[in-house]
Amino acid sequence: MLASTDVRAALALAAASMVLWWLCRFHAAALPAIAPWDFSFSWFFATTFPLWWYWRGLRATELAERPSRWRSAAFLIGMAAIYIVLQTRFEYLAEHMFFLNRLQHVVMHHLGPFFIALAWPWPTILRGMPERVRRLALAPPVLRFLHIVRQPLLAAFLFVGLIALWLVPAIHFRAMIDPRLYLVMNWSMVGDGVLFWSVVLDRRDRARAGISFGMRAALAIGVMFPQILIGAIIALSRHDLYGFYAWCGRIYPGIGALDDQAYGGLIIWIPPAMMSVASLLLVLDALRRAEEKAEKQRTPGGGARISASSWTGR
Repeated sequence: MLASTDVRAALALAAASMVLWWLCRFHAAALPAIAPWDFSFSWFFATTFPLWWYWRGLRATELAERPSRWRSAAFLIGMAAIYIVLQTRFEYLAEHMFFLNRLQHVVMHHLGPFFIALAWPWPTILRGMPERVRRLALAPPVLRFLHIVRQPLLAAFLFVGLIALWLVPAIHFRAMIDPRLYLVMNWSMVGDGVLFWSVVLDRRDRARAGISFGMRAALAIGVMFPQILIGAIIALSRHDLYGFYAWCGRIYPGIGALDDQAYGGLIIWIPPAMMSVASLLLVLDALRRAEEKAEKQRTPGGGARISASSWTGR
């Protein structure tokens, strides 16, 4: 049975979602720019419930074992970034300019999930879940599915493959005019982004993570080159590949089709490459910490004796 506090919280969030839906449906003009352009119950619950469970998990965790403040801040930043590009008036802009749509996807697929994975909120969220929901999250079929999609090559293939799939002009056009497919596209971007960065930025050692630090570094760099290629093809194309934006009307008519496309290609090309480099540095730092921890455990008395010839430079 769910505790009374869980029931009250769920009812409060459901009521808030209905109020927000009603306001967006019937009084959209009176709402500020931070209000949703097209309210989505799925995105509302996908952000509010994890935040609620994270807060509960923090309260249920001993002070000495709680995530650091920077990790909690990273989680909030990641969740807020995804919510902003999907549930504010920015979404309207992203539906009318290709380069803003690419910026939206970089946040959904890279930046937001990157910060969420960096925060490593999963133990805290699980601790804050109601018992019935926790059992469902830890059910064997769910764990088996996660084990499969966390395989390094599959995770990298999905990460790059889904980006490429939704950028195929015919598929992109269909997704932008079909609300159901549009929702699938956005969910696949966020879900796959969280999956991939959780594999790469896993700070646990190989025994617990099931993947070596070397493979994590290879994944971080390996996905960079296909994205550079995709971005370069789009940015340098002399043909209007994405006619949807001319068909629906660009929000900034002073930016022509080829310029809009070039800016979008550069967004696909440059920011993801920079994030791959940043993730590589984080993987190397996690390796350094793991080696130092192992050295402390091997040294009598628990004192670390790192050789001057250690690759860490200490």
